[in-house]
Amino acid sequence: MKTYENHSLLPYNTFGIDVDASYLVEYDSEEELVQLLQLDLLRENKFLHIGGGSNLLFIGNYQGVILHSHIMGIEVKKTTETDVFVKVGAGVVWDDFVAYCVAKNYGGVENLSLIPGEVGATPIQNIGAYGVEVKDVIYKVECIEVETGQKRIFTNPECQFAYRNSIFKHQLKGKYIVTAVWYKLSRNPQLNVNYGSLSDEIKKYPEITLQSVRNAVISIRQRKLPEPKVLGNAGSFFLNPVVDKAHFEQLQQQYPNMPFYAQDDNKVKIPAGWLIEQCGWKGKSVGKVAVHGSQALVLINKGGANGLDIINLSDSIRASVREKFQIELTPEVNLIFG
Repeated sequence: MKTYENHSLLPYNTFGIDVDASYLVEYDSEEELVQLLQLDLLRENKFLHIGGGSNLLFIGNYQGVILHSHIMGIEVKKTTETDVFVKVGAGVVWDDFVAYCVAKNYGGVENLSLIPGEVGATPIQNIGAYGVEVKDVIYKVECIEVETGQKRIFTNPECQFAYRNSIFKHQLKGKYIVTAVWYKLSRNPQLNVNYGSLSDEIKKYPEITLQSVRNAVISIRQRKLPEPKVLGNAGSFFLNPVVDKAHFEQLQQQYPNMPFYAQDDNKVKIPAGWLIEQCGWKGKSVGKVAVHGSQALVLINKGGANGLDIINLSDSIRASVREKFQIELTPEVNLIFG
């Protein structure tokens, strides 16, 4: 366990926001986490658990304790004729795990290649891309209850997964800390390449394999998303809105080329990036921040911006979309106030 005082969070957030935390504590095991939760340091201060910082926007210095997991390890726990069950430490970099699965010919996460962050965040956010959500492969989630230090295991249904959502994000927010995630992966992969730009990109490869799907996804993401070390960003800043079918049909009469994805319960998902682009924001700069020129969902720190600069740009974009389409955009990024 390592504890740092008045520590810079610049390396711990991909937006490149230069703020400090009163304390930063990193731990290496479940046992250390349990000990840590009993310390006065956490009992007397507010605290926030972070992963890779790829889905955070700090609005100012954090007057409390930042916790970060270094629980590592990838372990095959069970193998059947069709599936393999793998336990992964919360501190493992997500894309390192995806690379491991592809190398082992374990299918299910290849479409989620190059998503930033760590394994512990995947069940909280229910990360997804190119027609796949991580809920499709999560078997169970190991956690420590903050209040008691007791271990609890959540089954997939108990996680109450929804679009970019889970029980950990709302009802149980801040009450449990993920220490490991078990994934159920396929030994006979059924590849999903029919979603959006992936269906075109995969045609560049002589055959469709786990590795070619991974390579295609990486290629698309690298074209669309800037490298955070060069231009600070948190990937997609907004969720793709889901609207009533009747509202969508009204909009479709005015915008017949509007892309969409039909959902259950007479709902339709509309790409937020398309809405933002139609409002003229793609590639537009405002001071030290901007909307990325290749992907309108991505807000970037051009250098020296603070959290409020990003928030103000976000609010302006949301107002434009609201006025033009009567659709409310919701940030996917977590806003952290001091």
